[in-house]
Amino acid sequence: MHSRYPYVPITDRPDFSWPDGRRLAVYIGLNLETFWFGEGLGAELAPGGPQPDVLNYAWRDYGNRVGAFRMADLFDTLGLPLSVLVNSNLYDDCPGLVERFQARGDEIVGHGRTNSERQGILPEEEERTLIEDATVRIEQAERRRPEGWLGPWISQSLVTPDLLKEAGYSYLLDWCHDDQPVWFKTRSGPILSVPYPQELNDIPMIVGRKMDAATFADMIIDNFEEMLAQSADQPLVMGIALHPYLFGQPYRLKHLRRALTTIQSLSDERVWWTTSGAIADHFKTIVLPKA
Repeated sequence: MHSRYPYVPITDRPDFSWPDGRRLAVYIGLNLETFWFGEGLGAELAPGGPQPDVLNYAWRDYGNRVGAFRMADLFDTLGLPLSVLVNSNLYDDCPGLVERFQARGDEIVGHGRTNSERQGILPEEEERTLIEDATVRIEQAERRRPEGWLGPWISQSLVTPDLLKEAGYSYLLDWCHDDQPVWFKTRSGPILSVPYPQELNDIPMIVGRKMDAATFADMIIDNFEEMLAQSADQPLVMGIALHPYLFGQPYRLKHLRRALTTIQSLSDERVWWTTSGAIADHFKTIVLPKA
């Protein structure tokens, strides 16, 4: 075990509501990622050959060149806000890409420098440098420091929450252990964990489990319907994690449109379509960290 947070069953917590009495907060986390050519980590469409692995590099690059823009158009049509999880190297590698979402007013969340590297395996000072490099570059482009962080490959060391708090972050997204935000202890004060999905996440499901897009879309709908019913007893958070090189593919985008249109049609006054940052901001005003 660890000492970051205590064990408290969701059935034993104080009740509260999201803004305007809403019970289910829904956010979409869109991962915008860049990769080194010829080295480093990267999801695979097919087993990679010797580097440079052109097949898989080019497949991922499609997401930044085409898929992300198709997805932005869809989110525009549906009027949905996003939390955009940004590798900071994208501002230089793909000029205009992050700016497309910046123009929508989406939240920009720190997501490391590139998804070719993991932060959790680094010595503490090197991890601190990675966090600061990414944060400073985002601040230069956005004119504000990001409030939230998702580690590349959900990678944390034993001191990552401490380093994020010390770098000025107010919430992190790496943990999928709850359906409500949870306060974490760090050596310099509390930081909030906002639920981030690993089931409603296209990487584990489509890349890992080889699930097809139609089934993933059905998962989104089923999860929404069940969580909306459960939210009568507890306020909940439902996240959907997407990557443009997966759901920016035309045949998958069709099913994403179906899923989002369906759950929008099922939404009522109980549902809050929002961002992870807005969830964190609201939760911090009503549930204070314990000393």
